[in-house]
Amino acid sequence: MHQRRTARSVIRFLSSDGVKPIEIHRRMKVQYGDACLSVQQVYGWTRQFMNSISSVTDSPRPGQAHRVVTPEAIAAVGNSVKENRCVTLNEIEAHLDMSHGSAHRIVRGVLVDKTYLIFKVFI
Repeated sequence: MHQRRTARSVIRFLSSDGVKPIEIHRRMKVQYGDACLSVQQVYGWTRQFMNSISSVTDSPRPGQAHRVVTPEAIAAVGNSVKENRCVTLNEIEAHLDMSHGSAHRIVRGVLVDKTYLIFKVFI
């Protein structure tokens, strides 16, 4: 994800300097090798930047999953774990009406990183 934003930033910078898309692609191919964006992608991003689009991040698209990793969800999962140290991810997702992936992301990613979680949670 970070590399895509970096590549788009390069395209934005070079296209603002008047460099043609094919030349931008040639320069990027030297720098990024096989991980380089395709010529069509470079043309597309150049066109977007010339049409006053300035963001290098992807816009949300219909169909993308909504994440429920909010401060409220983190607190709710943390409270569930504190109340029952043997709670499973399936029980958390059923009790809090969230996906298994979101429950897992909160327990394994957020709570463990913040040393919030002191009990073992069974998967």
